[in-house]
Amino acid sequence: MSELILDPSLMNEVNAQDQKTSNTSLKNPIQISWAQDENEVREAQQLRYKVFAEEMGAHLGATHEKIDKDILDQYCDHLLIRDTETLKVIGTYRVLPPHKAKEAGFYYSDMEFNLDRLMHLSDKMVEVGRSCVHKDFRTGGVIMALWSGLAEYMKKNGYEVMIGCASVPMGDGGHYAASLAKKINQSHLSSIEYRVTPKLPLPIHELDQDLDVEAPALLKGYLRVGAKICGDPAWDPDFNTADFLTMFFLKDINPRYAKHFLV
Repeated sequence: MSELILDPSLMNEVNAQDQKTSNTSLKNPIQISWAQDENEVREAQQLRYKVFAEEMGAHLGATHEKIDKDILDQYCDHLLIRDTETLKVIGTYRVLPPHKAKEAGFYYSDMEFNLDRLMHLSDKMVEVGRSCVHKDFRTGGVIMALWSGLAEYMKKNGYEVMIGCASVPMGDGGHYAASLAKKINQSHLSSIEYRVTPKLPLPIHELDQDLDVEAPALLKGYLRVGAKICGDPAWDPDFNTADFLTMFFLKDINPRYAKHFLV
């Protein structure tokens, strides 16, 4: 896929809509590309380790290399967002396309949810995951760049559906996640035929569900674009997160964003 350069001035719409995003502004254009070799994949894995292990405290196992790596990495395409001034990777996604999901024999989401209701879509469905952005660049612009890269990937390859686990931190014991789940259930649930069952459910009814909460920036971006949540969240003890199975049909993209993503 061709490389894209995005000027931050094109991303003001997303930033203006989110008054609670980071105060960090993008001073330089950012670059969207796909990893072409093992060294570039490793750059993504290093950023993932920095965010998930060092910042969020995820238990990734002993690794002297300081990378986040699992068996699915070898089957995935890796989206990279770089700061053009330093050329450092500041954001990443990994994408598991249909033919590689069949080769691997499973989706990451299989470990947390029963996906039987979604399997009739598998020939046109990609799974996205391991998304993260460096703490100094968590603006609407970077999130929009991630989504722009994914949309181009799906359009080019004729894929129609995107799924993935949107993770919410549980540093407070899960009350924030439970309150968010209640809020999402009121407005952003998928239709019943796409509901999934978590294998290790977050015990929502044992937690405070009445906090005044906002979704994290990335999940908020999903919902604005037109994604739906496929039921109650699962608990991931290794990452200490509540994971919401998120589903997005490209045809359902919010028209206000289609001009940016579907060109």
